[in-house]
Amino acid sequence: MRLHELYFENLGGNGVADKNSKLAQKIVEQFGSFEAWEKDFKATGMIRGIGWVILYQDLISGKLVNFWINEHDVGHPAGCNPLLIMDVFEHTYMLDYGLKKADYIEVFFKNINWKVVESRLK
Repeated sequence: MRLHELYFENLGGNGVADKNSKLAQKIVEQFGSFEAWEKDFKATGMIRGIGWVILYQDLISGKLVNFWINEHDVGHPAGCNPLLIMDVFEHTYMLDYGLKKADYIEVFFKNINWKVVESRLK
């Protein structure tokens, strides 16, 4: 249930990230550019199968990582805080997009509420 709550909370925005925000700066610092991070996150979402893509922050090192989770309750990296959650189970996109998961991912990015995502940063 928690991943669904976080997923729906990080929706409802205009998808435009403040490039001067602390989170955007951390993303650029670690991935080289915001666009490089976004490309990696989207590619993770295109992994064959069903599950979740989560941008985590390691609470000890502060580092960010894009991570694939298959089940709701299995495989989460220990000591990490979820920042951005994208549901890529088929029930999320099949009715509207059929097999076009990439189209769903593009629309997801246009609806991210980056203020909510930023508020999760520790």
